[in-house]
Amino acid sequence: MSLRWRIMGSIVLVIVLTILIGVGIAYYTTQARLDVFVDRIGTEEASRLARNLGREHAAAGGWGTVERPLSEAGYVIDGTRRGEGSGEGEHGSEGSLHHDPVRVVVTDADARVVMDNLSELPPGTVAPDLAGRSRTVFDPETGLPVGQVHVDVNHDFLSTESHGFLSTVLGIILAGAALTAAFGILLAAWLSKRITAPVTALTEATQAIAQGDTTRLPVTSSDELGRMSAAFNRMTSALESQRQLRRRLISDVSHELNTPLSVIQLEAQGLRDGLQTPEDASDHIIGEVDRLRGLVTDLDWLAETDHGELRLTFQPSSVHELLATEVDRWRPQFQAREVEISLQAPPDLPSVGMDRARMSQALGNVLSNAVRCTEAGGRVAIELNSVNNDCLEIVVTDSGIGIHAADLPHVFDRFYRTDRSRRRGIGGTGLGLAITRAIVLAHGGNVTLASDGPGRGTTVTVRLPANGPEPGRPEPSPVSGAG
Repeated sequence: MSLRWRIMGSIVLVIVLTILIGVGIAYYTTQARLDVFVDRIGTEEASRLARNLGREHAAAGGWGTVERPLSEAGYVIDGTRRGEGSGEGEHGSEGSLHHDPVRVVVTDADARVVMDNLSELPPGTVAPDLAGRSRTVFDPETGLPVGQVHVDVNHDFLSTESHGFLSTVLGIILAGAALTAAFGILLAAWLSKRITAPVTALTEATQAIAQGDTTRLPVTSSDELGRMSAAFNRMTSALESQRQLRRRLISDVSHELNTPLSVIQLEAQGLRDGLQTPEDASDHIIGEVDRLRGLVTDLDWLAETDHGELRLTFQPSSVHELLATEVDRWRPQFQAREVEISLQAPPDLPSVGMDRARMSQALGNVLSNAVRCTEAGGRVAIELNSVNNDCLEIVVTDSGIGIHAADLPHVFDRFYRTDRSRRRGIGGTGLGLAITRAIVLAHGGNVTLASDGPGRGTTVTVRLPANGPEPGRPEPSPVSGAG
């Protein structure tokens, strides 16, 4: 059974159960209140008649006008007691009200019948034990008891009437319940469709992605389903970016592999044909092998960060000495490209717990990008500052080709290379900054990149906590991927 039908069935079941429970509660509550009402009729009516009969007895000086309060109360009509009349006896015509729901018997102080509205007890006879409610009639002037009034409610009659009333009410309630259920079913069908429509669209979009297509889900609400669609769209965008980056990687890796292999092949052929001296050929071959090894190292780094296997060994180190060593290491390449490199760093900064080899690799990636992206005659400046004694800030600024604003959000993505770097033939696989970011994050710091636009240089800022991780103890990296 599909999710839509399960949701619809659940909603309909809840609606039906709610209606049935509501109808049952309404029916039995009404019936119970009617029974209480019937019981109150006898008590309240007996008390009321006792007061009226007491006043009438005092006004008339006896029971001669007893029929008047009963007539006013509706128990005697036109001077005729209910039950008397057409000679049809106890089973008279429809006009004789033998089945009046209330029987009233008035007795005097000697318990003799004064009046029976159903004419079952003759006047003057001693009244037997009567059912119903009884109240003593007092003379309001003397305060003495002058008789009793007995009120007996015909429960069978009232029960029949109440059941008829309840049946009518129940029919009305059921009719309303049927209309409510019909509306509820329509509402359930609409809600189930609305709820499952994004899920169905998500399933179809997932299948499309599995087949290599890309699609987007419409975001029509801000609830959980809307957020699910928005999250799926973000995932789709990320997958598409990764696909593009993977295609770029294949192209870049092919180029990076093909170039050194071609050089090695040419140098080997030249050496074989005697066109190249062994020293020159070996130098060129060693250089290209180093280039291949760097590519393999970057890919190994990618595998480590993807599987959360990056481990660092922290030891107290001087950031000033680290930067000075990196400047000396990279100075020949800067000089070969006629790019000036400078370092400004106070020598008295405290040591920081770091993995020096990994941090050297991170800074090397930044300097490698800077020297490759800066034309001859340009400059690269390195500054080291302490920020509020909380962190050390390494700022690397170059006067190179710069980065377009649209590329800035992606510069730390794996395999990402800008179109300008491709057009200019700048080498690399797009892993350097991603690896740098992974290393800096593992040290508890952060790295940012800024540029004012093409041709206006780039600034990379690395911030490391001044206290650093606990020195002398190896710790696993807290990151599971780079970029």
